[in-house]
Amino acid sequence: MLAKGFSVDLRRCQLLGLTGSVVLALGGETAGALPVRELPALASGRAALGLVGVYFGVVLLIAAWALLGRTIRGRPEPPSPRALLVVLAVWATPLLLAPPLFSRDVYSYLAQGAMVDAHIDVYTHGPAILGGPLADEVAPVWQRTATPYGPVFLAVSSALSGLTRGEVPAGLFGMRVVALLGVALMAAALPRLARHSGADPAAALWLGALNPLVLLHLVAGAHNDAIMLGLLGAGLVAALGRWPVLGAVLVTLAALVKVPALLGLAAVVALQVRAGRSMARAVATTAAAAVATTVAATAAAGTGYGWIGALKTPVSPENLSPTSVLGRATGALLQGLGSDLAPFALPAWHALGLVATAVAVLAIWLRSPRLSPVYALGLSLATVAVLGPAIRPWYALWGLFLIAAAAPSTSVRHRVAAVTGALALAVLPSGGPPDAEQLALAVSGGMLALVVLWQAHQTTNAPVLGRTA
Repeated sequence: MLAKGFSVDLRRCQLLGLTGSVVLALGGETAGALPVRELPALASGRAALGLVGVYFGVVLLIAAWALLGRTIRGRPEPPSPRALLVVLAVWATPLLLAPPLFSRDVYSYLAQGAMVDAHIDVYTHGPAILGGPLADEVAPVWQRTATPYGPVFLAVSSALSGLTRGEVPAGLFGMRVVALLGVALMAAALPRLARHSGADPAAALWLGALNPLVLLHLVAGAHNDAIMLGLLGAGLVAALGRWPVLGAVLVTLAALVKVPALLGLAAVVALQVRAGRSMARAVATTAAAAVATTVAATAAAGTGYGWIGALKTPVSPENLSPTSVLGRATGALLQGLGSDLAPFALPAWHALGLVATAVAVLAIWLRSPRLSPVYALGLSLATVAVLGPAIRPWYALWGLFLIAAAAPSTSVRHRVAAVTGALALAVLPSGGPPDAEQLALAVSGGMLALVVLWQAHQTTNAPVLGRTA
């Protein structure tokens, strides 16, 4: 007998996504962001098979997610939020036991926590100064780079470092549990934010929590964006009710994980104004709560205010953000022409991107009387992600999370979902840059999954013998 709120179609989507997650996790055992002592295995045939398996699983997961979206839209009564949360838990469970996937950032988090424990200034030094097994796990490009993360996240990573005593496997599992708590906060906030914005809670959960990017990068990759978004969502929910000060505190804590969440304070103010409070009072109480929270959290973490200067942390050379790509192209052109201005091309494009971001965000909020504050915040964070100096697939979740909760139309969700599907295929499970052989293996895995899905579709829809036309 099916559980309450579950249909046969929902069960099929759940099973297909679970199969994708299991195959993905198994492939990650040889093709993921493995500890350095296991990296020689990446050159083996098992690693090639693992890479094929990862992309086979990713395509199955994307297909299950797309079919689930169609199931939600095609039913007179969409699945309950509880039923969808069960699907999310089933899809996420295999990934909890896999090695880190699609990025080595989680190793950086653990090393930075150990540095805080050792009273090393993480805003001045990179993990290389720490030395030892944890530092060895950090990607070479970040070995000598100061952290851009705020004191709240450093306090979490420091506590985890002390709890796990620097043991890499225990630290990885602990950091993934912390990320999972962030995802749980996101999933809990989405239905409430959707109802406030006049959107469908089931559709919001589908796009904002069951999204492949959430599973691949927040669960499997254990990125600290999960904590930022979870606290941001909880803060907005508090601001919807009678606790605007608590909302400002939670949003500020999110910004003290990663700074882009600071824009959430504008939504807290806007929600208070919509509730009938004066603009002056809303701004004053929000600002006071934000300042007090920043001072208290920074003092408790003991890391100081170096995170403000560390926001200028350089981006990786292969970063594909629009401003970085244009900056490198312009610099190459100027260098080819023999101009002395070539070194200034990249900083100039980054500065232009920041100006364009400020203008775009201002334009969004000037339209806010016609937009839900939650939706305006989602558009603002999406703008920051696109026009900023660095971009990663999981950065898309900054805006997507809130757009999912407050999208004004189905067509907006469709467009965002299409972008999501493409970004889910954009990074290798090892987190490194691809070569031709790896690309061929990844494409092979994805194509094999499409063939299997097509055959399954043909079998399911084949006419039964003896049935009349």
